[in-house]
Amino acid sequence: IFMLVVLLGFGHGLRKGAESQFADDAANSVWVFGGQTSQPYQGMPVGRRVTFTNADYDNLRKVEGIEHLTGRYFPGSGGRPFGGERPVRVGAKTQTFDVRAVHPDHLYLEKTLITAGRFVNDADLAEKRKVCIVGIPVADFFWHTTDVIGRSLEIGGVAFEIVGVFNDAGGDDGELRMIYVPVTTAQLAWNGADRLNALLFTVGDKGVDETRELLDRVKTTLADRQRFNPEDPQAIRVRNNLEQYESFQQIFWIIEVFVSLMGLATLIAGIIGVANIMLITVKERTREIGIRKALGAPPLSIVGTIMQESIFITAAAGYLGLVAGVGLLSLVASVVPENEFFGEPQIDLTVAIYANVILVVSGALAGFFPAYSAAKISPVEAM
Repeated sequence: IFMLVVLLGFGHGLRKGAESQFADDAANSVWVFGGQTSQPYQGMPVGRRVTFTNADYDNLRKVEGIEHLTGRYFPGSGGRPFGGERPVRVGAKTQTFDVRAVHPDHLYLEKTLITAGRFVNDADLAEKRKVCIVGIPVADFFWHTTDVIGRSLEIGGVAFEIVGVFNDAGGDDGELRMIYVPVTTAQLAWNGADRLNALLFTVGDKGVDETRELLDRVKTTLADRQRFNPEDPQAIRVRNNLEQYESFQQIFWIIEVFVSLMGLATLIAGIIGVANIMLITVKERTREIGIRKALGAPPLSIVGTIMQESIFITAAAGYLGLVAGVGLLSLVASVVPENEFFGEPQIDLTVAIYANVILVVSGALAGFFPAYSAAKISPVEAM
């Protein structure tokens, strides 16, 4: 039982660690980045860099099957997909934070939880408003409070009004040390023209195969405007989170099956151990059984006595194994911090209790058969 609890608990911890990698981003999301062409197309040379624009975003909004869509512009990134750090100042305090310029649907792509105020909206984009949404660590750094709606800060020398504060579903502090601004405002404020560093969208409840078909339509739409071969593997780079999530699910299904089989094997080994112990116990007590029968003890009394002993031993030992296993998992959970590789080890107590019941029943059967055989032996032969 102890081994079963530990194996299942550690298996659960591995799964939680893997799933935490998808906690920050929507599992059904696809991220598309511009690349560099590797094939000539319609007279265009090889090695041409593909840079997305607002027009690409508008075209993708017409593609059927896309649920939520956002572009990303990283001010000061120099074309890098993740390089939007900008100096942020409030009074005499200055710190560098990650600044991401996005569309309203970005709220769904990274599971952003608005704790106060609101997120970027369509009016912000249309009017190029200088508004921003800050992570909790940003508010704490400058004001030591999250009650910051209506306050102002300077991002790269441009004043912005705070209209929202957000938390992150994954609880990752790195994902909270950032500021969101309307994409059109950022493009205007920091000479972004109409460039976008990435295009992100969710696919609803589509499966992997349906997502691939949708991605083919997206590539064709982007290729028509950017004039690159849709089959060019380097023209754009794609991160399909749904495909990665499905792969993780398959891997951990295999791991869970393996862990369950190992747990079952330990349980069977325990049952065999109990059966051997009861066989030895009955054999050692054959003379005692003969004396009890000679004194008039009925077979049922003899069988019942041995079965009670078997049930008591297996129940007590199973309970101790359960307590020790849960105690070890709790100790590991308190010592080892949760990370992207290993989460909190837990076990479904229902499974452990069922395993205990199986062990107790097996112990009862293990005691019954040798006891029943011994009860049928004549007192003279037994003694």
